[in-house]
Amino acid sequence: MRTGIPGWLETGVSNWKRRQTVTVDIGGVKVGSEHPVVVQSMTNTDTADVEKSVTQVEALAAAGSEIVRVTVNNHEAARAVPEIVARLRNRGVTTPIVGDFHYNGHLLLRDHPECARTLGKYRINPGNVGTKRRDENFQQIVAIAVENDKPVRIGVNWGSLDQDLLTDMMDRNAAQPKPLDAPAVLRAAIIESAVRSAELAERTGLRPDQILLSAKVSEVSELVAVYQQLAARLDASGLLYPLHLGLTEAGMGAKGIVASSVALAPLLIAGIGDTIRISLTPEPGGDRTLEVQVGQQILQSLGIRSFEPQVTSCPGCGRTTSTFFQEMAQDIQAYLRQQLPVWRERYPGVEDLSVAVMGCVVNGPGESRHSDIGISLPGTFEEPKAPVYVDGEHYTTLKGEGLVEEFKGILEAYVERRYGVGGAGRAEASTGVPLGAGEPAVTVPGGGG
Repeated sequence: MRTGIPGWLETGVSNWKRRQTVTVDIGGVKVGSEHPVVVQSMTNTDTADVEKSVTQVEALAAAGSEIVRVTVNNHEAARAVPEIVARLRNRGVTTPIVGDFHYNGHLLLRDHPECARTLGKYRINPGNVGTKRRDENFQQIVAIAVENDKPVRIGVNWGSLDQDLLTDMMDRNAAQPKPLDAPAVLRAAIIESAVRSAELAERTGLRPDQILLSAKVSEVSELVAVYQQLAARLDASGLLYPLHLGLTEAGMGAKGIVASSVALAPLLIAGIGDTIRISLTPEPGGDRTLEVQVGQQILQSLGIRSFEPQVTSCPGCGRTTSTFFQEMAQDIQAYLRQQLPVWRERYPGVEDLSVAVMGCVVNGPGESRHSDIGISLPGTFEEPKAPVYVDGEHYTTLKGEGLVEEFKGILEAYVERRYGVGGAGRAEASTGVPLGAGEPAVTVPGGGG
């Protein structure tokens, strides 16, 4: 049966271990290697529009965003922040709100002390805190963070990198006998900006457990390289700052989802990353919560965290010309999602349940046995019966039009027996077969692939 732990984690094939960091407390949400990787998001409303911002933060939080960032770009936005947070708290939304500052953050935080007190964290881009007085402006923000006991994310972005630093490093590189190529120098400049800024923040009074770093670019291979090098630089220097991951300007739709997934996966597998954000461009009027769902799915697909039941399905083949297996998979997926809020309260640990709904005889019985509970539906021209497997053993065979509801009944009874008061929990099911520890997942292959 499924353990819910990817092979590379369970066997140590890739020597997986989480990069060790300090713990940063962001408004009650703990970020660092001793805590789960956190999913965060950002609003795209005008922050000065309090009601629209509150509505979007509430939706993002309901989708599972554990931290939400808002733009604080002018006095109206800064004035709105305390009201936004107050309304959210009145609605029972406790998600920390992070302020995103560029160019004038030192002025806004100085002029709006209630905003500074209300935010759970400040995000500073060291390339966008002025030109002639960059360090001075940066230190003003840090000093306000120290005064209010707030953490800071120092977020370097290659689209707004400190040009003086980059130019200096390019010039020094050009003078070397064997100069590096331009991308290598750019990566080095991004890392240098992050590390120098963190050191300046500490000299200004910020504690190490109040600092997070990010180093964002929009090219997948470059993102992987820069974070690998940043993590190595920090570890070699004994700097245990948590890292925030994200492919900046990831794009729209499938492109943004795929690019973010393939960029973050190797880093997370390598144990790099303590909080993530998926920077998707939404369709006009599109659902902003998609970036939360994608972030959760990346972590769940890697077996790092479990959020909700999910369906993994095949594209179908000649054995599954009927849509019945697709409809049942959709039905069971919806049923699990509907039941999960109640089950979480009633059955602790039920998120670890694994369910299989299979489309034909090719992989159906075998895949069903690997799950805690599974059903193998008949494919085209196959005998009209559906064997059900519980804890790897054949339990019963269903037939007829009512098999979907019958399977739900078996599933409900299994959950009660395994996770209910006095149930087997994570120890042993009544069959004596060790129970898995996977996330709730609905697996639906329909052909031989």
